[in-house]
Amino acid sequence: MSEGGLSGTAATPILDWRHPRVTALAARLPGEGTPPRALVRAAHSLVGRTIRPVYAMNDEQPVSVTVARGRGSCSQRMAVLEALARGRGIATRVRGRVVDGAFWHSRFPRMRALVPDDVILAWPEFLLDGAWVPISELFDGLCATSGFGNDGPETLFDAVTRTVVDWDGTSSPQCDLSARVRADLGYFGSRDELFREHGQTLCPAARLIADPVLSRRSA
Repeated sequence: MSEGGLSGTAATPILDWRHPRVTALAARLPGEGTPPRALVRAAHSLVGRTIRPVYAMNDEQPVSVTVARGRGSCSQRMAVLEALARGRGIATRVRGRVVDGAFWHSRFPRMRALVPDDVILAWPEFLLDGAWVPISELFDGLCATSGFGNDGPETLFDAVTRTVVDWDGTSSPQCDLSARVRADLGYFGSRDELFREHGQTLCPAARLIADPVLSRRSA
C-alpha cells in the first residue's frame, strides 16, 4: 500500500492528462472558479456522454487511448474521470479491493466459467475541500428503492449518480455490497501503483485474447 510517488495531481502512464486528446476533452468542462465537487460531477457527466461503456479488460490502458476510442470499461471510464480531475488540480487516489468474480456472472451468463474468481477493483477518491471523497459519495444517491445489483444495463460507473454503492457495509441492506469484497488492499496514490503492486485481474495472455472482442461489446 502506498500514497507517495505518483499521488496527487501528477500525470501517470495511465492518467496521462497532459495528452492533447485528454486536454481537448477537458476543455469541455466548466471554467475556472467552478467548485471542485461540481467540477468532478460535471466531469463524470462528460465521461458518461462521450465514453461508451464496454467490457474492456486492460485496466492499465492510458486514458488518452480510451478517449480516442470513445469506449471503455467501468475501470477505464473511472480513470478518465480521475485524469480530468487531476488536470484541473484536484488530487485523486484509489482504494483497492478484491471483489468476488461472481458479482459479474449476470453480465456474462454464457461465459461464467471464464470470469475470474477475484476481480481487482480500483475505486477512485477525490480530495475535495480538504477531505477524501469516494466516487460513490460525489452525488446524492439514496438507498430508498434499490442499490446496484450489476444485473441490468446500468453500469457501476453510472450507478453512483442515483444510488449508494457501499463496499464497506455502512448503509442499508439494499445498497450493501460488502459481502462481495474478499479483501481490502488499502489506499494507493494512483491506480498505476495499485496495478503495479497487485497486477490486473486477467493475465496478459488472457487479456490478449479477450480484450479485442469484449472491448467492442457494449456493457
